[in-house]
Amino acid sequence: MDLVMYGLPEELPLEHELLASGMAMTLGGSSAITAHNLSLLGSKTGFIPQLADDPFTELCLCGLRHAGVDLSKAAAPKKGVSTGTTVLLQHEESRRAFTYSGTISALRYDDLDIDYLASGRHFHLSSYFLQSGLRKDVPRLLRTLRDAGLTTSLDTNDDPDDTWNDNIADVLREVDLLMPNEREVCCLANEPDVESAVVKLSKVVPSIVVKRGANGALAMHKGKRYTVPGISMNIVDVIGAGDSFNAGFLHAFVQGYDIAECLRIGNLCGAYSTTASGGTQAFRDCGRLRQFMEQHGIDQQLLMTREN
Repeated sequence: MDLVMYGLPEELPLEHELLASGMAMTLGGSSAITAHNLSLLGSKTGFIPQLADDPFTELCLCGLRHAGVDLSKAAAPKKGVSTGTTVLLQHEESRRAFTYSGTISALRYDDLDIDYLASGRHFHLSSYFLQSGLRKDVPRLLRTLRDAGLTTSLDTNDDPDDTWNDNIADVLREVDLLMPNEREVCCLANEPDVESAVVKLSKVVPSIVVKRGANGALAMHKGKRYTVPGISMNIVDVIGAGDSFNAGFLHAFVQGYDIAECLRIGNLCGAYSTTASGGTQAFRDCGRLRQFMEQHGIDQQLLMTREN
């Protein structure tokens, strides 16, 4: 779950009750947001979450079911583990995030139905550094699915320990598509700037897509560089914008669109998600989503293709 507080001052004094100007409670977690929005775009989407036995779990599942995500292989609830939760303090121009990883770090390789995962066309993994129960087995998981004929993608998200190591080199060798933001790509490559980082990582990963927020996005695919500019929007918040970008890019990717068009569609989806609270609320208005895509010249045949 994402619990969002809006309108907080930049300084947060201790022992003083601060009033927020607004609050939202929405489906959170990078993987869940990506799965939710992929499904509403029209991709047939399955998701394996680790469940807890608390009220937040059912709220999360309800949102995913409403979006049409297949949850039939969800891992059974584990005792003593609560639903992963992030409290986001939204300031005027920045935000703070406090995360309890809970169910995210409780998922294990043995909890996964590998045959079910192998029945797909593409496998996406998010929040690598939070998945402490799964991390050591991620190279094996990715290799197994690639051997089964799937393409694979990874969005590591942030590393709370700020080490950017922990088996990551072995993981990247099994990834077809890496999807970091600007800070993450520099940290993963241990390079001071985005361009150097992309060049370095492109020697290991066939395709790298970097999300640049208001500056749009860039991709390096088989030695060729692609860019799309940012889109001016009336922003409510940017929570989940990167995950929404992932959903748009991957939805087009599995349909066989070229990298340039995948990048453009991902960029549009990331921008669109900022028009409502959290990472999934905007996508629930499917009519408005289709209208937004039409305004930006997206072929409507791309949307609502769930049979694929």
